[in-house]
Amino acid sequence: MVQQNAAVPWWVYLAVLLGIFLSAAGAVIAMARPAMLVGPDAPIGAAAHIFAGYFAARSLVLGGFLAVLVALRARRALGQLLAIVGFIQLVDGVIDCIEGRWPIAPGVAILGIVFLLSAARLVGHAFWSRDAWAD
Repeated sequence: MVQQNAAVPWWVYLAVLLGIFLSAAGAVIAMARPAMLVGPDAPIGAAAHIFAGYFAARSLVLGGFLAVLVALRARRALGQLLAIVGFIQLVDGVIDCIEGRWPIAPGVAILGIVFLLSAARLVGHAFWSRDAWAD
């Protein structure tokens, strides 16, 4: 178990900063060029714009809360949010594979794994352990 007042490794902060930056970039892309978020053969229409709005909102909220929790040094909450963001990234990677966005799928999956490892380091327990979520 990691002690609550133990120093947070630099790579965890780097992962969080990367998550904040990529969330913000994803939100900007979703609003400016929603066609980039759908598969190469998908028709661009109203559904893509609705999806882009949802994606932008999701990205802004997750990135914003990552920034707030880092600023507050809320270690446990940050670890739990990183676990959620990590799972979202893994699901996004699966969706990228299904929709044929092969060049970005490995990067998305690796980022998800990095977030999950960061979460485990912050909380002191693996995400699949009940101790990571309960008091």
